[in-house]
Amino acid sequence: MLITDPWFYALAIPAFLLTGISKGGFASGAGNAAVPLMSLAIPAPQAAGIALPVLCAMDISALRAWWGRWDWAQLRATLPGAMVGIGAGSLVFGALSDAAVKLIIGLITLAFIARSLWLERAGASRKPAETNHAKGNFWGGVSGFTSFIAHAGGPPLAVYLYPLRLERARLAATTVFFFASINYVKLVPYFFLGALSVQNVLTSLVLLPLAPIGIKLGVWLSARVDDKLFYRIIHVLLFVTGCQLVYEGLR
Repeated sequence: MLITDPWFYALAIPAFLLTGISKGGFASGAGNAAVPLMSLAIPAPQAAGIALPVLCAMDISALRAWWGRWDWAQLRATLPGAMVGIGAGSLVFGALSDAAVKLIIGLITLAFIARSLWLERAGASRKPAETNHAKGNFWGGVSGFTSFIAHAGGPPLAVYLYPLRLERARLAATTVFFFASINYVKLVPYFFLGALSVQNVLTSLVLLPLAPIGIKLGVWLSARVDDKLFYRIIHVLLFVTGCQLVYEGLR
């Protein structure tokens, strides 16, 4: 029942470590590499099912690391829309073919890279944006949808959160709380859609020890190392993966 393909684990182990480092607050907008990388070895919906329990475990560790530092105003502005996005994602998830899911994941990944490069060139806005519930719920809804399909809700949420220019720890903590909330909500529809099969859950348990390791590395690195090198490494990795997924989805 357990996945035994060495190629799968060669992709999954570094992917979850990188994801944990990001969730731990080091380069917290770097994206979730787990599903895109695992989708190169197994069907994308199965990759999403395996990833969710591990992500939920990471969320517990990340919440403990950043406890109480989140911005309630931004969570109130984004979480209601995210719940709607999860509902929409649950309606679409079971109807999509593996090729379609891979194409969606690939396009989301490449869009995230393009946006990151654009922001790097444009530079930070001089004046921070203000809390806006309409924008927050819209981008929270998009984040909830893409998170349900491929655990790739980071880029849409960043479109709303980054212009606010929150202090680094507050941004990391708010992001952690947002995704912990929606990941645990996603467990219910994932179960009824069959994404939490015995094989998937057993494979998740094998990968589970990576959760606290990645989080602790992220917390440690965030206090000692500049984010830029990590951003560049993971962006190159995601760019190559995104191109491959788009190719497989179109083929």
